[in-house]
Amino acid sequence: MKIHESAEDYLESILILKSRLGNVRSIDIANYFDYSKASISVAMKNLRVSGYINVDEKGYISLTEKGSEIADKMYERHTILTKWLVSLGVDENTALEDACRIEHVISDESFEAIKKTVK
Repeated sequence: MKIHESAEDYLESILILKSRLGNVRSIDIANYFDYSKASISVAMKNLRVSGYINVDEKGYISLTEKGSEIADKMYERHTILTKWLVSLGVDENTALEDACRIEHVISDESFEAIKKTVK
């Protein structure tokens, strides 16, 4: 089953916020994206029901193994693509934005080729 781009972004944000904050709640994700808490709550419910995250009794969100795989993949793509674009002379802010879009559609083959040139 293909996961939506927005779900990939949410999972990646949980990974990033977990490393920054230690614990992640819906409000942290809402602040990260500057979205309403209500829209994040709906998204988190969908991710939970689909088996990508767990939410404990205190509202802390954690990635399941399935969610972690996607978050790690998106984060790696984002960071490698950003470095690659910057190395080509693209402004860092533009590179970050473009990498965020490219990470969802690039083939594994193309990404691996770029990854080899960056490392």
